[in-house]
Amino acid sequence: MSTLDWIVLFWTLISIAIYGIYKTRGKKNLDSYLRGKNSMNWWTIGLSIMATQASAITFLSTPGQAYEDGMRFIQFYFGLPLAMIIISVSFIPIYYKLKVYTAYEYLENRFDLKTRTLTALLFITQRGLAAGITIYAPAIILSTLLGWNLTWTNIFIGVLVILYTVSGGTEAVSITQKQQMAVMMGGMILAGIIVIQLLPISFQDALHVAGKMEKLNAVSFEFDLADRYNVWSGMTAAVFLFLSYFGSDQSQVGRYLSGQTLTQSRMGLIMNGFLKIPMQFVILFIGVMVFVFYQFIQPPVIFNQVQTDKLRQSEYASEYEGVEQKYKASFESGKLAYEEMLTAIDAGEEEKADLVKSQIKEIKAEQGLIREEAKALILKNDPTAETRDTDYIFMRFVMDYLPKGVVGLLFAVIFCAAMSSSSSELNALGSTSTIDLYKRSIKKDASDHHYLMSSKFFTAFWGLGAILFATYASLFENLIQAINLLGSLFYGTILGVFIVGFFMKFVKGRAVFIAALLSQALILLIHFKNGIGILGFHWDIGFLWYNAVGCIAVMLFGAILQPIVGKKI
Repeated sequence: MSTLDWIVLFWTLISIAIYGIYKTRGKKNLDSYLRGKNSMNWWTIGLSIMATQASAITFLSTPGQAYEDGMRFIQFYFGLPLAMIIISVSFIPIYYKLKVYTAYEYLENRFDLKTRTLTALLFITQRGLAAGITIYAPAIILSTLLGWNLTWTNIFIGVLVILYTVSGGTEAVSITQKQQMAVMMGGMILAGIIVIQLLPISFQDALHVAGKMEKLNAVSFEFDLADRYNVWSGMTAAVFLFLSYFGSDQSQVGRYLSGQTLTQSRMGLIMNGFLKIPMQFVILFIGVMVFVFYQFIQPPVIFNQVQTDKLRQSEYASEYEGVEQKYKASFESGKLAYEEMLTAIDAGEEEKADLVKSQIKEIKAEQGLIREEAKALILKNDPTAETRDTDYIFMRFVMDYLPKGVVGLLFAVIFCAAMSSSSSELNALGSTSTIDLYKRSIKKDASDHHYLMSSKFFTAFWGLGAILFATYASLFENLIQAINLLGSLFYGTILGVFIVGFFMKFVKGRAVFIAALLSQALILLIHFKNGIGILGFHWDIGFLWYNAVGCIAVMLFGAILQPIVGKKI
């Protein structure tokens, strides 16, 4: 990167962190530290909620996913507005009535201490691991692209977040997230405009290419339990995920519990519900335009340049050169085919255009095989090398083709996204550890100042733990899928406990506690056994459905167990 890019990157990150510390300086009590003095208006809450969800994974993985799979991922968010309405009507009023610090306080009031503790522990397990991935996801990509040491990249991100989150608590998180969200969306919109300007064909022709190559197929009504992204999973399974994430995950609950009033919190959630889909559409569409760009401007065989540079300096350099020559020839054939297809479309010759499309698909399959040859050489040279390069696509494009200054801004987007999500997670882990475990079950009668300091300690503790986890993590198939999978393993059970609490008044503590344990065991069995046989049928279930299965299992087990195990103890 240029000197200007480095200045833009570090000035953006450090100024936001300093601003958060400065604005929230001074003595605090536990209430102001965990609930931000209930001073947040609806648009601050909405931006904070969006910034918490829009992690670096969103900006690294989503364009790459669109590059390979088109716009299908947008269906994942179709159920979000519905989930926001349900939470606004059912969840938030109860939290405000009880004046809770965390969502899990409600569960002791409704059931008992062991149910509250179990649910808090499930959250801490899931969110503690997720916090590590939230730091690791950008660090592994950015350290590779910038040539930084991975461990020091993890530490840089983690320490910045720890400093202002420990210093200012919930208020610091919300205040900094406004600036981070402005950087994120401003940077991505600017990148989208530049991508379109850089296209070697007209925007209309780009849409024709994307449409013909099925990259704009945003909606699928095909019902398939193994398919992660279709209308049915988006409007059913994903709704369960969103209900649990926004309704019972403290990293999100803490955002709207800081609202000035119940109405302000509701409006913030609704804002998120109706702005998140357009935001994801923009990010996915940028990925599609990058795909079109690389159909006319030759892309690298492998987008992870560090791995290919190592290969060029190895004993397999000549073999890799041969692979590159084959890829170049295939690319030129594909480029001519695209031009022929566009000519046919302009002439209104749809049959010819479809025929050329079939030829292009054959060329793309050939290019896929050539890429596999390159990956095989990378593994020969280094058996521990990471060959999946989906998450490198967008930032490789940024570094190769975007102007100076904008490159630094786009890297700042990734870092800001990592910081915004991580700060909410650490804040939530600190509050839950203090309120639901330490204050409730370990040290019950300490002073307000003691609990304030313990909350800061736990926040720092989880931050250091996240850095440690990130240092020893490894890449998943796709980072955005990894984070959704991790949530899906636990969210269904957590949501089920809350749903039983809200709507199944006859089910008491002992029954729901056992039901939660059974449900969690079921989800883990389904996942690690890759489907289970039931009555002769083998079920292969996409991970988004874990949320629905887990929630419904808690409800069913609870209803069945209540007459057997008796009333609440």
